[in-house]
Amino acid sequence: MTLDKFRAFIFDLDGTLVDSMWMWKAIDIEFLGRYGYECPDDLQRAIEGMSFTETAAYFIRRFDLPLTMDEIKGIWTEMSIDKYRCEVPVKPGVMRLLRYAEEHGIRCGIATSNGSDMVEAVLDSQGIKPYFQVVATACEVKEGKPSPDIYLKVAESLGVSPEECLVFEDVPAGATAGKRAGMTVCGVADADADARNLREEMLRLTDFFIEDFRQLFDENGEVRL
Repeated sequence: MTLDKFRAFIFDLDGTLVDSMWMWKAIDIEFLGRYGYECPDDLQRAIEGMSFTETAAYFIRRFDLPLTMDEIKGIWTEMSIDKYRCEVPVKPGVMRLLRYAEEHGIRCGIATSNGSDMVEAVLDSQGIKPYFQVVATACEVKEGKPSPDIYLKVAESLGVSPEECLVFEDVPAGATAGKRAGMTVCGVADADADARNLREEMLRLTDFFIEDFRQLFDENGEVRL
């Protein structure tokens, strides 16, 4: 298998394209603390793959919060936006892969469970927005990951078939969504502790697995795959 056999690369955002999972754990702890709750150990896995709206609804149900979904999403956006602009970097090797895609006419898209304002903030701050022809959030489709809806939407918007897409994902719900969409899936390791505990599952679900995007290239910058 070679990278240039694909017509499109589709990236998850948090934990895959950018190093941001640490931030969301901190936000969950602070947010729930305002309402007298400790952040449960199983929370990250419970909300894995949910859209921004689905996650807000889950918080209301589980923690009986006196807030609407729009209020919760507004609070989360406010808490995260500056961090996305100033503290969240792209993962190592991302720029090399995006330049490779541009050089080889491979179209790129983002399929994220996050909110559009936050996506825009990090893409703009990192200067990578021009590399992506399509950015879709799970709020735009019927169901979030592990449903394939968002990946199918991005492929359609890019004008490619699912079989021509290579998906990059860091968690099982996203990997499952990509496979259900009929796409090839590359697992990407994340430094987040929960993600490390999921490595065995990711190895089983994905077509191949990398520690980071630099692994796709040799010391001369040539593609290994």
